[in-house]
Amino acid sequence: MKNKLAFFGLVILIVLVFVAIFAPHLTRFSPIEQNIKERLSSPNKTHILGTDDLGRDLFSRVIYGTRVSLAVGFIAVGISVLIGTILGLISGYFGGWVDSIIMRIVDIMLCFPTFFLILMVIAFLGPNLINVMVVIGITSWPGLTRLTRGEILSLREREFIFAAKGLGLSNIRILFVHILPNIVSPIVITATLGVGGAILVESALSFLGLGVQPPTPSWGNILTIGKDYISSAWWLSLFPGL
Repeated sequence: MKNKLAFFGLVILIVLVFVAIFAPHLTRFSPIEQNIKERLSSPNKTHILGTDDLGRDLFSRVIYGTRVSLAVGFIAVGISVLIGTILGLISGYFGGWVDSIIMRIVDIMLCFPTFFLILMVIAFLGPNLINVMVVIGITSWPGLTRLTRGEILSLREREFIFAAKGLGLSNIRILFVHILPNIVSPIVITATLGVGGAILVESALSFLGLGVQPPTPSWGNILTIGKDYISSAWWLSLFPGL
């Protein structure tokens, strides 16, 4: 509450989640129903954000696109956090050859531009919503792994860890009961930033035709249509872009 920017971001997120959950109650138009007679209608009383090239209500498509974008953001980041946190815990706590192997894998992953790596994998597996979420998740964990490892390298030398070992506690219990709760804050912050990044990646993939496929609406594939009518139907690019 004290951080005004963080609070403002939280309000935006709450609004988006509310829109995604109650999408059917916020509009009377179907996001995929076509009406060629009203194609490319500018914003008016009936269609407050206008219509697209097939006469579909843009307001409905943007609202339902919120569901896709938030699903991609949260699920992809969930996969990334799960992989990155576990590997970071193992690498930082055990050290030695285990740490060396995991860190070399991280270095290899970081050598590749993430977006182009995602493009290659999606082109190979085929574009659909599940593939997009999984691929974004399994290509986004290296940074979190490094962050988690760095936090654990300092924590594992603390007195309470020596005390836990002295009491004969298992490594799993030490990792998940005594160490993990102490590094939750940086993980949550990284995950929060990752949600926004995953949404942008999904939009970029959909814009290129490798993300969510029509007629399912997403902010990215609505923009794909909008670029073809940028001079005559500005609303197709403006509203999903915002």
